[in-house]
Amino acid sequence: MRPVTLAVRDLYRFFRAGDEETLALRGVSFEVTAGELVVIAGPSGSGKTTLLNCLAGLDEPDGGAVWLDGRRLSHRPEAERARLRASGIGVIFQYDNLFAHLTVAGNVRFSQRLQKSRMDVAVLLEAVGLAGRGSSYPGQLSGGELARAGLAVALAGDPAVLIADEPTGELDETTEHRLLGMLVSRSMQGKTVIVASHSANVRRVADRVLQLRDGQVVTP
Repeated sequence: MRPVTLAVRDLYRFFRAGDEETLALRGVSFEVTAGELVVIAGPSGSGKTTLLNCLAGLDEPDGGAVWLDGRRLSHRPEAERARLRASGIGVIFQYDNLFAHLTVAGNVRFSQRLQKSRMDVAVLLEAVGLAGRGSSYPGQLSGGELARAGLAVALAGDPAVLIADEPTGELDETTEHRLLGMLVSRSMQGKTVIVASHSANVRRVADRVLQLRDGQVVTP
């Protein structure tokens, strides 16, 4: 039986704007095991991005908790959450996670310093199809290259858990298939991959799809 790498227990998150209160997550619970690729699906406003932010320790739930490899990630000081995130979670943001003033290789090296990783930058860039682009700046990359550069940054520390928010949303079909192949390969290496996406192509490669509606999981 594969070990559980990420566990979500009765997660609640709400936001206030004046007298209005929005309940973004309503008692979400599930587990993800090593080597599993799980897609979080649902319409806009269903809570997907809020859930991913809580899974990565970028946001704190108002109730419940997230556990990473048996260690509670939620309800800790930001510095502690950052250390846990650096030790085991890679994140691909919805738009990009690159610094515009750094080259592609510079972005990867910066991520490595944060995560104390010694992975060979050239080997990593070649693995994501960016060999020869390490000296380019983000503004010089195409949309597909930006997505792959973001993946390289997320993989720089060889994380046990990879979390991606709509990583193929702006890509053409050919580039989407290439990026999906990388995510599938990651899960086949025994890593946990969690992707929020509207794409039918992304759902087709998943081991499991969790459907969110109004902040709740409506399918197992």
